[in-house]
Amino acid sequence: MPSGSPRAIADVMRMERENRAGGPIVRGFAGNGFRVEDTAYRALLLTVDRATEWSPPALADLDEAALGPLIADQPEFVLIGTGATLVRPPQALVAALEAREIGVEAMDSRAAARAWGVLRGEGRRIAAALYPLDA
Repeated sequence: MPSGSPRAIADVMRMERENRAGGPIVRGFAGNGFRVEDTAYRALLLTVDRATEWSPPALADLDEAALGPLIADQPEFVLIGTGATLVRPPQALVAALEAREIGVEAMDSRAAARAWGVLRGEGRRIAAALYPLDA
C-alpha cells in the first residue's frame, strides 16, 4: 500500500482526545454504556472531577434529587444524555435548574458524551447525566 494512502496514515497516527482541563473523559462506548478510563458504566454521572455509576429514574421522573451530586457544585449547565434518542427532560426539572441559574442541554447520550469531552477540553465547568444507550 502506498505510504500516503489513508490506510497507511491511519496505521501510523493515533488520535487521543486531550483533556487539558483534567477530570474524567468518556473515551468510548461499551455495549450499551460508556467507557471512562478503564471502567465501563451503563449509566453515568460526570462532574469536573469524577465519574460515578448511576441508577437513573425513568426520564419522565428525572428531578433535582436524582441530579443532586451534579448540581451541588453549581455547574454552568448540565448535559442530559437521554439515551439512544433525544427526549425532552421534564419541564419542572428544567425550570428548577434554571431557577438555580444552571442551564440544561438535552441530547442523545452519544452526542452528550462527545459534547462533554469538547466542553471539558475548553475548561467549562459543567456536569452530565448520561442515560444508557439502549434507553
